[in-house]
Amino acid sequence: MRYGICLANLGTFSDPRVPVELGLAAEEHGWDAVFIWDHLAFVWKAPAADPWTVLAALAATTKRVRLGTAVTPVARRRPQVVAHQIATLDNLSGGRVTFGAGLGGSASEFGKFGEPTDAKVRAAMLDEGLELLRGLWSGKEVTHHGEHYTVDGVTLAPTPTQARVPIWIGGNRPASLRRAARWDGWLADSADPTGMTLSPEEVARSIATIGRSGDYDVAVLGERDRGDPVAYAEAGATWWLENLHDRRGTPEKVLRLVEQGPPGERPLSSGRRRP
Repeated sequence: MRYGICLANLGTFSDPRVPVELGLAAEEHGWDAVFIWDHLAFVWKAPAADPWTVLAALAATTKRVRLGTAVTPVARRRPQVVAHQIATLDNLSGGRVTFGAGLGGSASEFGKFGEPTDAKVRAAMLDEGLELLRGLWSGKEVTHHGEHYTVDGVTLAPTPTQARVPIWIGGNRPASLRRAARWDGWLADSADPTGMTLSPEEVARSIATIGRSGDYDVAVLGERDRGDPVAYAEAGATWWLENLHDRRGTPEKVLRLVEQGPPGERPLSSGRRRP
């Protein structure tokens, strides 16, 4: 089990200095990753920071932690722009980006701007967009004439530092799990501002449905005071992402939580400890 923090990009966290300070503290105190939400929360009358600007600041000031979004609704972004942003971020960070992608749970973030709100349309845009991202990152010339996107003989340069930027798919619905099986990881929608929303048993059942193993990643959003990371590890999770937002307390309180470092792990029943 590896441990990261997952930061809100809204409310108090809309001041970009707050998530940057927390991300720097995470690297200093032994966390393995820093992820950030990707919401246009100003649509709901809440201030919001642009996650890519925050991640760029962290890429330039950290050396070790992985960086990513949890998760980006691909359907409300142009795939060629996302491909360019992530390639640049991956080069800036020295190859530390994980891309969290999903359908997007807030229809208003689409509809308020005249974009499709129908989930089936957004799902089709997500699937087509992901294939385009992988094609553009390959460094090969891409020609694509699809249902939603067109690319006429374009070669992205520079390509990401990583030979394969990991793509984790967010969401708990059957379609999300089928999609996650086709990519590099599953990011369980296992916590929200009210606390844990999936049990270890539910996570284990979804992992069985996905049917992947080996170097496949499973990340759970969690809160250490409401869930046991080791129970989720025993269920098959490989990452615990501590979900941090205004309901966890003031920025000062959240900073103290980050400074405590990753949650300790209790011994397994056999007496071994997880690496």
